[in-house]
Amino acid sequence: MKVFVNLPEGTTRESFFPLNVKEKLENSYKVIWNETGKNLTEDELCEYLKDIDICFTGWGSVEFSERALKNAEKLKVIAHTGGTVAALTKDNVYDRGIRVISGNDLYARSVAEGTICYILAALRRIPQFCGQMSRDGWHLPDWYSEGLIGQKVGLVGFGAVARHTARLLSAFDAEIFIYADHVSEEEAASYGAKKATAEEVFSQCKIISLHLARTPETFHIIGRELLSMLKPDSLLVNTARGSIIDEQTMAEMLKDGKFRAVLDVYEKEPLPADSPLRGLENVILIPHMAGPTVDRRPFITEALIDALPDVLSGKETYLDISREAMHRMTI
Repeated sequence: MKVFVNLPEGTTRESFFPLNVKEKLENSYKVIWNETGKNLTEDELCEYLKDIDICFTGWGSVEFSERALKNAEKLKVIAHTGGTVAALTKDNVYDRGIRVISGNDLYARSVAEGTICYILAALRRIPQFCGQMSRDGWHLPDWYSEGLIGQKVGLVGFGAVARHTARLLSAFDAEIFIYADHVSEEEAASYGAKKATAEEVFSQCKIISLHLARTPETFHIIGRELLSMLKPDSLLVNTARGSIIDEQTMAEMLKDGKFRAVLDVYEKEPLPADSPLRGLENVILIPHMAGPTVDRRPFITEALIDALPDVLSGKETYLDISREAMHRMTI
């Protein structure tokens, strides 16, 4: 059985396929590697997919359009080392009966860990106290910090990341509220949470963590109306996508001290040097790195490799991305 690894040679591929993982794949399959040093075009991918049974993809891989799949008569599995597959696969892939798996659930767990990290850092004022230690040698006499234990936390959206976040929050005895139309009261209760409206989450919760996918429907879904409901000591955390918030409005309100925020994602990335979000004392800015942490990359690839026998035999795995799940993912 033949495998094509579409990730171009370089440091990113090496992080997903270190020597031990590369050998593991090559010990089970005949492997062809993309040694061009770049992501392939549709026409180039089309040529590589002749007689290929399994294709591994990564960030920046081209979409599996009908043009790219013209010669892919034997292709059975697309194994994506990234999370979302919405930019890679469309209905045409599923219409051909090609199975799609990805590291989405494993990524989600790492992003959830990052979300908890950001919340704790903000509540405990870690950046502030680090700065005081560097400048003054110790904290100031009127120092103040908070904890996560027992706090009211609102999760906006309830996909894989939010589900893992809810599980982690249970260790802090947090009171969890979920705003997501597709979640029933019974499912929310199974996570120790309560189903709530957007208004309830933004007006009642100390911490609001955003977990919506980037779709046309979610563009600027968090605007002035909801942001105005936040209390001055509230903390807004975004590890999802920047475009789900009206960033200009949020920046104006943060400048006025309406609430606090930890932002990992932005409407334009990298964040422009002249962004009004820069330099605000009540904002922690992170350069889109909530997860997965780099050390998890080989484990994601190994999980995909380990799942292949079940996938090829027709069994469902936790790495499977269904057609319906693909349509809900960030583009």
